[in-house]
Amino acid sequence: MDLDALRHGDFSKLGEAVTDWEQMTTKLADLQKDAESNLKAKADTARWAGVNATVSREFITKTAAEFADAYTQADSITKILSDTRGELISYRTQLNAAITRGAQQNLRVIDTGEGTFTVTGNTRPDWASDPSGKTGATDQKAVDALRDEIQGILTKATQSDNSAAKVLRLLVDQAKYGFADASYANRDEAAKAVAAAEKLAKMAKNPADMSLDDIKDFNRTMETYSGDSLFAEQFATRLGAKGTLQFWTEMTSAHAGARGSELETMKSLQNNLSLTLATASFSDSEAMQHWKQNLIAERNTNFRATDSFNPIGALGSQVISSLMRQGQYDTEFLDDYRKTLFKADKVGGENNTDAVWVKGYDALDLVFGDGNGNGRDPLEGLFEGLSHNPEAAVHAFESKSHLDRLLATTAYTDRGPSLGHALEAAVTGVGLGDSMNAAPPHSEAQVQIMANIMEAVAQPDGGADLVGRGMGESFGHMAASYMPEISRAFGGPNSEAIFLSPSDDPDGLLRSDAARFLSATSLDPSGRAGIIYGESIYTGSLLDAHLSDPSLFDGSRDLVLHGIGRNAGIIEGIVGRSIADADIDKSVEAEKAYNDSLEDQGNFFNTVLSAGIGYGTAILAPSGPAGAAYAGGGGFITGVAGMAVGRLLEGRELDGALDEAVYRSGQDLSRAQDSVNQQTQWSVQDALKRHHVNLPTDGTNTLIGNAVNEGWESSDDILGSNKKRSN
Repeated sequence: MDLDALRHGDFSKLGEAVTDWEQMTTKLADLQKDAESNLKAKADTARWAGVNATVSREFITKTAAEFADAYTQADSITKILSDTRGELISYRTQLNAAITRGAQQNLRVIDTGEGTFTVTGNTRPDWASDPSGKTGATDQKAVDALRDEIQGILTKATQSDNSAAKVLRLLVDQAKYGFADASYANRDEAAKAVAAAEKLAKMAKNPADMSLDDIKDFNRTMETYSGDSLFAEQFATRLGAKGTLQFWTEMTSAHAGARGSELETMKSLQNNLSLTLATASFSDSEAMQHWKQNLIAERNTNFRATDSFNPIGALGSQVISSLMRQGQYDTEFLDDYRKTLFKADKVGGENNTDAVWVKGYDALDLVFGDGNGNGRDPLEGLFEGLSHNPEAAVHAFESKSHLDRLLATTAYTDRGPSLGHALEAAVTGVGLGDSMNAAPPHSEAQVQIMANIMEAVAQPDGGADLVGRGMGESFGHMAASYMPEISRAFGGPNSEAIFLSPSDDPDGLLRSDAARFLSATSLDPSGRAGIIYGESIYTGSLLDAHLSDPSLFDGSRDLVLHGIGRNAGIIEGIVGRSIADADIDKSVEAEKAYNDSLEDQGNFFNTVLSAGIGYGTAILAPSGPAGAAYAGGGGFITGVAGMAVGRLLEGRELDGALDEAVYRSGQDLSRAQDSVNQQTQWSVQDALKRHHVNLPTDGTNTLIGNAVNEGWESSDDILGSNKKRSN
């Protein structure tokens, strides 16, 4: 920065720009609030149908998100501009003060252009007659001191100006269309993020020079900035696609067999690197577009550590996928990568995928930590990536032929658990470990995928075996999420008035497939627990909705309560009878495994409820007056559904049965029937009390008991007519 530019700089126009941006940010804040509380909130609770159920809802959701991003970007720009203006004015004040002090010492400062200047002392007129030989009014030390002070001020001003321009350009470049979501409080904060990315990218280019302490420092910085858009984009693009893959190859080779603190460091590094690259994938900068294209192009490249004696290391796709296990990657990027990987995997058919992915590419263990595999099957990492992006997961499994083939491959691979996670995200709309304000209603595409999964599991020639390949827990979560659609399938035509559902295709599941799916899933302890919690939660939600708004059903309350109770009996009767039919081991170990699952899944659903969300549509908040009444009544966790989960978690004992908690002795058919009967009666009484509905206790309990028992008996016929059963 030229001296005169700073010294005489007029920052009024910059001040006007800051004011304009402040006003714009305020307006965008109002628009963001309006879009979230009105536009999106109404879209979430609206009953969509046809094209509107997919196109319009998605458009409104994305539009609301764009308003949020627009506000975030405008706020960041405002703060960076304001901060930079304040800094430059401060540096101008410091510069003018230094020049004034210099003049008092007979020193003159002259701008010589192109960022240079001189400091000279005023020449004395009597210099020739001075016996001391001094030619000026001051000494060289004063000249040098002033020069250094001014140079320091100009350097800082230049850095402030240049870094502001740099981060503003980078910020705008993050989104080709729309707005970036990067948020910064000031220029320095953004500049530090970019500088940190430059430093780490430089280190990663020379991994052999990184000691374990260096890696720990590297990891701490990455953990701090992994969610920062500018940091992530700059780190990835400066390292390059090939450099990124080579870096992780070198890390896994150098630290193979890590133990103790070294292992924990490497696990954390893999986690933070995955999160960072996931953040980077959303950038639309030109450099990042090239990075993503080049990364996929390297999928068949043989990556090996520089000091490796083995000529074969790991395929680029194996390295890529090992870094997808954490974080949400961009949908378009996942779509492109998934298409190439599915095409390659198809070559091996259903039973020979090892020939595609192993065949010598097994020199490196690309995944740190026990129980996470070794990364040789790149589809495992891809599936974990899809599990964090429900939209991309839907795209991946919309094709029934793809889905059926991938499910079949689980018999010959270890990809079952990862596939289960991805399928769970696809059909529920909730990413693995995500927290949302509200779970989205199921789209027609999601319901169709769920129907295809149910059909696959329902196949009599081994479909039920899918449950035992690490997918039981995920299937249980899916069943819980689809309780409204499952209940409609069992309820039959004209049951929609009782079994409320915000689904875009509430009648999209077949009764026969639903019965066989529940039956097969119940044989897995975690899957069974998921079904039990899902049924209890949906029953509680229905009771909350109907008793808060009697107008939802044009008939007596007895009919509503009977329908809800009968449905609970059907669903849990299928579970109980399936356990009895399979003659599940009644050993102490088996009982403990189930009770542990009941507790684990209870904690899962309790967390979901505590966050105020439904897992898929397991929690039902109907639109219109009923929804308003339900929300006004205290929300989810304090509602009947929350109390039902609490009872299951605490192991509340059956009335009149000493030391027998509901569902805790799940292998005994009669006790299983008692459990669902007791739980349903408790939920009804909770709902009556909650909504101040005065119905006789004994009569209501009798009505519910008879309804549950009727459903329980019906489950026997449903199972008998839809699957082959043991005598």
